[in-house]
Amino acid sequence: MARSVLEVADIFRDHGPAWRRANAGHVSLDQMKVMSAIESCRTAALGGHVVRCEDCSHIDIAYNSCRNRHCPKCQGAQARAWLEERKAELLGVPYFHVVFTLPARIAAIAYQNKTVIYDLLFKASSETLRTIAADPKRLGVRIGFTSVLHTWGSTLTQNPHSRYRALSSP
Repeated sequence: MARSVLEVADIFRDHGPAWRRANAGHVSLDQMKVMSAIESCRTAALGGHVVRCEDCSHIDIAYNSCRNRHCPKCQGAQARAWLEERKAELLGVPYFHVVFTLPARIAAIAYQNKTVIYDLLFKASSETLRTIAADPKRLGVRIGFTSVLHTWGSTLTQNPHSRYRALSSP
């Protein structure tokens, strides 16, 4: 498989150290571990093995992967397969995308109390969706939805929010 011109690992290797310094104190240990795993994935840093063709004696070096669930090299195929499975489950009805974001003060509390706060986020947001959808002055329907917790924002800083894909039925 041909290598992309630019990969996430390249960006992390080139700009990661400066980004880490600029965001010191705002990046969790888990986030640092993910960045480190992506940077070293399929490089000599993780070791590897030599593959030799028995017929022509051609040799290739295959470096080991990090196997981190956030790594685009390691999890790209699995992520695509998962997405296709979810698409197959969709019904032929309109869907709506809704995002519930924790206020910054509560997000700071969530960082130390993940189970309690995220459980409350899911309970409050799902109850809100059901209540509004059932109101006859609004939709007057029962809805189904899938909810996903996102804890990082696009800048790789903590930004807890839940995303819902909701569908309505009369």
